[in-house]
Amino acid sequence: MNRYGSGEAPQSLRARGEFSAVMAASRNDLQPATIEHLLDREQARFLDTHPRSAAAWEEGKKHFLYGGPSHWMRRWAGGFPIYAASARGAHISDIDGHDYVDFALGDTGGMCGHAPEAVTRAALRQLQNGTTMMLPTEDSLWVGAELTRRFGLPYWTLTTSATDANRGAIRIARMITGRDKVLVFSGCYHGGVEEAHVEIRDGRVGMRNMIHPNGVDHSAVSRVVEFNDVAALEEALSHGDVACVLTEPLMTNFGMIPVAEGFHAALREITRRTGTVLIIDETHTISSGPGGYTALHGLKPDILVAGKAIAGGIPAGIFGVSREIAERLWKIVPMVNPRVRQSAHLASAAPLPATRSPSPPCAPCWKRC
Repeated sequence: MNRYGSGEAPQSLRARGEFSAVMAASRNDLQPATIEHLLDREQARFLDTHPRSAAAWEEGKKHFLYGGPSHWMRRWAGGFPIYAASARGAHISDIDGHDYVDFALGDTGGMCGHAPEAVTRAALRQLQNGTTMMLPTEDSLWVGAELTRRFGLPYWTLTTSATDANRGAIRIARMITGRDKVLVFSGCYHGGVEEAHVEIRDGRVGMRNMIHPNGVDHSAVSRVVEFNDVAALEEALSHGDVACVLTEPLMTNFGMIPVAEGFHAALREITRRTGTVLIIDETHTISSGPGGYTALHGLKPDILVAGKAIAGGIPAGIFGVSREIAERLWKIVPMVNPRVRQSAHLASAAPLPATRSPSPPCAPCWKRC
């Protein structure tokens, strides 16, 4: 029965359905040619309005593996990327004289805007005092205390990227649990972490689109379930072979996928019960507040990772661990007297000298909230 009280749709609805089917078939017949035509037209217009960027791209092909400093720049919809001349605040200017409002802000790396004055002053001050010293600075003491105040975890390591921070966190999780696998959610993104280059394909662990397995048996090191699926999570962790769950507070790689009510509580309970380390990657969600989504919603990760915006636009990453994780790690890698030989490469990146801005750059990055 339908809302009209009969088992059949009214004639007008049946006709509308048939018309829609015909139109859909027509769209399917015309779609490839139409899209190609529109792309050709738009790329021609883009070339006409960005001649200097086009010339720079051709020059870049002589020296860079995929034309630009980073391989993904080849995917620019116009056929080549615009070449930036300068950026300030929420605006970017290119070498062809165009000005853009920037809604990406360096994939959130420049969340405070481009060239924020306080960050620029602090960076310039440190550059003038030296950078690659492989020694701590007094500023790092303030940074460590501030990270603890904001995010609640007591012990921190600084890295050069969120990818390195995630790798370090995974390494620690494997060391203290003696387990190999990392559980991630299908469609996730955690930088260049091999274990996270996967998704569910035909019910099994498969590679995300166009990512090469790179000699890694991902079925041996990764486990994948759908985000918000508590039952699947419970089953995946029941085998006792997963070292850690690596997750964002909410998914950000396929648009924004909100977290279901009660999922974080279930995630924390199941990981604790199964002895699985919970790593929360706040790289894209730190904008939720001064302490990120974690502080705003009272999450209790064992390890927290962040990057991009954490240094006001300067490449950097962080990971912090709970006291329990630190104490388990110290049993394996104790803080010994330097006369005892011990590898320096506990994680995947050495800490970098941190700088402190004399005044806060902006909210939410380093404002004293």
